[in-house]
Amino acid sequence: MTEAKAPGHGPLTGVRVLELAGIGPGPFAAMLLADLGADVVRVDRPGGPGLGIDPAHDVTHRNKRSVIVDLKAPGGAARVLDLAERADILIEGYRPGVAERLGVGPEDCHARNPRLVYGRMTGWGQDGPLADRAGHDIAYMALTGTLGMIGDPDRPPAVPANLLGDYAGGSLYLVVGVLAALHHARATGTGQVVDAAIVDGTAHLSAMIHGMLAAGAWQDRRGANLLDGGCPYYGTYETADGLHMAVGALEPRFYAEFLRLLGIEDLASAHADVAQWPELRERVAERFRTRTREAWTAVFDGSDACVAPVLSLREAPHHPHLAARATFTDHGGTTQPAPAPRFSATPTAVRTGPARPGADTDDVARDWDVPRLLSPPVNPQRKASS
Repeated sequence: MTEAKAPGHGPLTGVRVLELAGIGPGPFAAMLLADLGADVVRVDRPGGPGLGIDPAHDVTHRNKRSVIVDLKAPGGAARVLDLAERADILIEGYRPGVAERLGVGPEDCHARNPRLVYGRMTGWGQDGPLADRAGHDIAYMALTGTLGMIGDPDRPPAVPANLLGDYAGGSLYLVVGVLAALHHARATGTGQVVDAAIVDGTAHLSAMIHGMLAAGAWQDRRGANLLDGGCPYYGTYETADGLHMAVGALEPRFYAEFLRLLGIEDLASAHADVAQWPELRERVAERFRTRTREAWTAVFDGSDACVAPVLSLREAPHHPHLAARATFTDHGGTTQPAPAPRFSATPTAVRTGPARPGADTDDVARDWDVPRLLSPPVNPQRKASS
């Protein structure tokens, strides 16, 4: 296969990825591949996805290029298949059967490109009783037991944005899957279908908790365990100015440092004594309410007490540690997370801002050698009358 000609940086330079436009976890997975250097071409539909987000600020489309193809119009599927023939990986997030009905399903694509890795991103998966049902990540998390773990015991489960389901349980598992399948394809010459379901990935994320549950070290209810807010030295506390500090002083020596700096060393025995936890929680909360977040940040600065201020999205990029590591970057006036992880030999970067729908058709047609992208769509009425 001809190597991608688009400029790239990162370990995936030379890998071609075709992304069929969708929302949520599919675009994020494609962004991660693009951040790692892949030449990602997004096939946008006429009119866009309708999310109401200005494309100029949708950072999940950074480092990509975009073409517009109407898959429902005559010749639309043929254009996508031309691209699939030249791709290493394809990502789609339709409901099961939709890609097949559009003429761009795995069989159609593999007939043109047997080495293609065909990545499918869904909530429920490609089979099972709910496979054809609509849903969003909150419902997928709910069925896996993970949503029910999060939050205070006397309130409904807390919603962790869509980070746990869509992106952790969905996008990241899709990326792992397609890269593993790409390794297999390059070794054997045979592509395959990767079925990445958010229910599967989110359930998989709870593997350690299931082990603790089986061992009797985890109670199957919220706010009663070491890592779910039930433990008074692993949680968040309000400060005098209404902000919050996060505490994670799990190990005995970190716990001792935490108590010393907080000024309640008389509660050292509460670390291993669950009966003392209610008193410990009350004393810790009382102490944190005596000073502002900034003041407590200064108290714990430089210590191993495992305490940190809870920052907002706008505050985070300015934290000295994150600023020193350039964890966030600014591109085109938009502050955004920098590509991750980091590589010593093949560094990554935000090379381009969000791809504007259809803006790269000429370049992609040239670089991927797909001239049909430039031909006008077929008018079925004109074709019928000719």
